[in-house]
Amino acid sequence: MMHFLTIGIILGLSAGFSPGPLLALVISETLRHGVGAGIRVALAPLVTDVPIVAFSFLVLAKLSQSSLILGVVSLCGSVVVFYMGLNSLRARGVALTPNTEQSKSLAKGILVNFLSPHPYLFWLSVGAPLMTRALRESGASASVAFIVSFYVCLVGSKILLAVVTGRSRSFLQGNGYIFTMRLLGLVLCALALLLLRDGLGFMELW
Repeated sequence: MMHFLTIGIILGLSAGFSPGPLLALVISETLRHGVGAGIRVALAPLVTDVPIVAFSFLVLAKLSQSSLILGVVSLCGSVVVFYMGLNSLRARGVALTPNTEQSKSLAKGILVNFLSPHPYLFWLSVGAPLMTRALRESGASASVAFIVSFYVCLVGSKILLAVVTGRSRSFLQGNGYIFTMRLLGLVLCALALLLLRDGLGFMELW
């Protein structure tokens, strides 16, 4: 179970700290309307991702009897995670641009996250396969540990960034943030290699 808990933490932190539409909105709402608005945006994945996770998991559960399909999905997941790692390694800070629109923070966050392709791509190629593998190898507790650790770190890191932005706007453009992103990038690249190995193993090529 610790294995999947650790993977959930790594992926959650990476997704939470990585620049993207939702993080940009967290920062924008924080700068314009305060830390509370940024936190409300950060909570959006807890609303939008429920149907995405359920759909992805159910689809993959029905296909999990085929080792070939699981292998192909794992290979796709390794590519997605490696791409996330490269983006983290290239991180150079986040632009701080306030939003002048009226605050409807949670609604904005839900809309942005629901319309973004990233959650769909992640759960179909990475998240659901890992949950399925956890369920098969270690039982329901490992699968729950993965998804709980992922969302605690995903939402928690965005809340942390909202609080930090509210107190010190220079953090997201400083060396501390860049170092964190590059460290996560290295860990993600290593995780991508593990997913590649798993995919080849399912296809009996390893």
